[in-house]
Amino acid sequence: MHDSLLLVLALVVVILIVVMLGDKLRISYPIFLVIAGLGISFIPRLPSLDIDPELIFLIFLPPLLYEAAWNTSWKDFWRWRRIISIFAFGLVILTSCIVAVVSNSVIPGFTLSLGFLLGGIISPPDAVAATSVLKGIKVPKRLIAILEGESLVNDASSLIVFRFALAAVISGTFIFHVAAFNFVLVTIGGVGVGVAIAVLIYSIHRWLPTTPNIDTALTLVAPYLMYLGAEQFHLSGVMAVVSGGLFISYRSHRIFSHTTRLQSTSMWSTVSFILNGLVFLLIGLEFTSIVNGLKEYSIGEALGYALIISFAIIITRIGFTLLSSAFTVWVSRFITTADSRPGWRGPLIVGWAGMRGVVSLASALSIPLLLADGQAFPQRNLILFITFVVILVTLVVQGLTLPLIIKLVRYDDPDHQRPELEQESEIKMKLSQIGLKALEEKYGAAIAENRLVKDLHTQMNKAFELNQKLLSDKATETERDKITEYYKIYIDVIETQREQLHALRNDPRYDHEVIRNLEAQMDLEEEKLKLQHQHS
Repeated sequence: MHDSLLLVLALVVVILIVVMLGDKLRISYPIFLVIAGLGISFIPRLPSLDIDPELIFLIFLPPLLYEAAWNTSWKDFWRWRRIISIFAFGLVILTSCIVAVVSNSVIPGFTLSLGFLLGGIISPPDAVAATSVLKGIKVPKRLIAILEGESLVNDASSLIVFRFALAAVISGTFIFHVAAFNFVLVTIGGVGVGVAIAVLIYSIHRWLPTTPNIDTALTLVAPYLMYLGAEQFHLSGVMAVVSGGLFISYRSHRIFSHTTRLQSTSMWSTVSFILNGLVFLLIGLEFTSIVNGLKEYSIGEALGYALIISFAIIITRIGFTLLSSAFTVWVSRFITTADSRPGWRGPLIVGWAGMRGVVSLASALSIPLLLADGQAFPQRNLILFITFVVILVTLVVQGLTLPLIIKLVRYDDPDHQRPELEQESEIKMKLSQIGLKALEEKYGAAIAENRLVKDLHTQMNKAFELNQKLLSDKATETERDKITEYYKIYIDVIETQREQLHALRNDPRYDHEVIRNLEAQMDLEEEKLKLQHQHS
């Protein structure tokens, strides 16, 4: 027990070091973590980290899916709902079918049921891998929205395929129309359970006297309640978490205070970072033990099968995205589409961004060791080996070359979105106008008599004028440079004040809580200024 705990703590430290090194080398951290895990696995006498396959889904999936749903833009999700649905269901099912046929054709003794099982495992791409690779690269936001939306839903469809294929392997029978009906049933039922539990949690947040700590704790408990609630009725726990997360996220402004939002955002950011890091590191760490488990096949044979299947799923995805683009052009003559001329550049980037990761690993490791009759699960080690190779190939090869692909295709943003600074300044101007109007109409006498209220009125006027100047077509480069200099100087002044505040911690005249509250206020102000400075 102590050894396992120490190993987990050591892995977390390794994650932190590898991520910092990856940032320094400008390599996406999922790729770097997989490579690091692979290297660590060759260290002699390294204690093994044994995790019960039944707990893999429960430990990792609910919080990661909930966090992804929480950060998903409902507006973008709805705008691209058709293409997201086609990718999340159509592409997953097509990929599973192709993997089943290819594996059944090239691997001796590999049944179609095992092929569908493998297909359900390796069909869903990982949004974390794609977005971390795309971080810092200038790419249209529509592509990020499609990739994140697809990954949010395709986890559910792939896991449903996985579940039915697993049942077919265990029972030895597969009836298509029954499986199709159950597919729809567990999907819709999972959504229903997720929304029902989300309504209950929303009611607790909205009408009970919760505190920020209670609210934050509830957000951590919520995905597990949704997942377990759906699984209890043999429905899709993944769809329950996704639908419930989207429901609460869309209404979070009504139930959470600013303190809760700041607190829960920080907590979820850390939880997601550690869980994702552990999974990507596990991918590399488990590889050598999977290789050692191969008995019926040589490493060369297994590697050959894995590379053929990797090639098949990459080609399938690219072909599907390009055909979807052509289909969109045709169907846009009959219905309104978000983009009637998507072209080939965007679909090619989306097709090449199909890196596999967390869900594929969790699915593979959750395959039971034994069948119901006590016999070993057929081809389990080979399925695990192929899954790990597919993850490695898609993460490392596609992940490292994706920035080059984006550069070569020269895909201009078809949405022609305005710069973030311009959008922010316009919104701030409108908010300043509303605030000034409220001050002047409701508190005109206080502005004249109360110096503090008058200072607030002056500050809001200055903020309005600053954003007005940024939006002005006449704003010169020199004026913009002065605004940038203003942010830098203000941040430096806050840092100087913080140093003095820390010096006062040992002064008996000031309470510790007062110092901490002032420090939190400075942190918030500095974060706001840094965000403004980044966009200026």
